[in-house]
Amino acid sequence: MADGTLDFSDLYRASPLQRVRLVRDGVPASEVKDMARLMDMPQEKLLQSLGLSMATVNRKAKRAEGLSSEDSERVLGVSNLIGQVQVMVEQSGLSDGFDAAKWLAHWLDQPLPALGGERPADYLDTLEGQRLISSLLAQSQSGAYA
Repeated sequence: MADGTLDFSDLYRASPLQRVRLVRDGVPASEVKDMARLMDMPQEKLLQSLGLSMATVNRKAKRAEGLSSEDSERVLGVSNLIGQVQVMVEQSGLSDGFDAAKWLAHWLDQPLPALGGERPADYLDTLEGQRLISSLLAQSQSGAYA
């Protein structure tokens, strides 16, 4: 993400130190718009799920500025989830034609029994919530209850 491109599997495989640098540098606000497009999700819906202000993101994107560290962490968290799905599917050997970003966007919007019928998207606004979502994805890969 630091060079203006979204490579979700590389981000997922990045070291914690690399991800900390990305957070500190600030994710370019324009990449949130790109992420929404790649997820085929309305930008407003993604921003709301992340707890980000549309006005702030638009203003910073127009000025080619980065997001705050706090906002960057949440955006990178979703990028990491997309990368996690992408890597999971690659490991299954069935990745041809699979779009991890669009799949995740759809999955995030589905109520899950493991969340008491709530949608995973409702947990994207905190790092702990994103860790929970990551854990549920990993459980689904292993066949455990999710």
